[in-house]
Amino acid sequence: MSSWRDRINKMTGKTRYVVCRLFIHLSGEEVAPLLGVLNQAAIDAVESDGDMEVLGEGLVNICQKLLDMKYYWRSAANEGDVFWKEEEAGDYVTELFTDSAQRYGSGTEINDPVGENEPLTLPITRNLVVMITVAFEGESPDLEANLADMEALEYGLKALINIHYGGQLRAIQVHFAPAQLGDELTNEQLLLNYPELVPL
Repeated sequence: MSSWRDRINKMTGKTRYVVCRLFIHLSGEEVAPLLGVLNQAAIDAVESDGDMEVLGEGLVNICQKLLDMKYYWRSAANEGDVFWKEEEAGDYVTELFTDSAQRYGSGTEINDPVGENEPLTLPITRNLVVMITVAFEGESPDLEANLADMEALEYGLKALINIHYGGQLRAIQVHFAPAQLGDELTNEQLLLNYPELVPL
């Protein structure tokens, strides 16, 4: 994976930054509880004011839950790049963040008033897409490969956990769709918003 430029930069003592984004699509009646784990990680991140240790622990919990739910994985994709300048890596993180945030708009609005004796019913989504963007120092062959394969994706998620515990993470962002219980991600929205997904 190393190019001649990588080798020269290593010899001159430059820091290598990897920025990558993983897409994981899960499907099935049992995927909705994962929204609780994702939302809790988001709440913890906000309350900690972006503390990297808290963000990292949230990432570990998410990766662990995704590994536990391997049976529901349906498709995946990943992308990324290597940088030798921190500013360029930061710009790419921002670009991926913006793209992930714009990927999905909920088609469900829960604004209709519910009658006093009417039960509140929420549609349960069968589709869930988790987008994980990270920037880290060094290298990780398990993340710098094509992860659109069950085994490779498993190794990639485990590598994210190890990178956190190795203290190499510099940025972490997690987006997911639908964003809350009651929203639904249809098969049509899935194809429209996540064309890069490859069936596993």
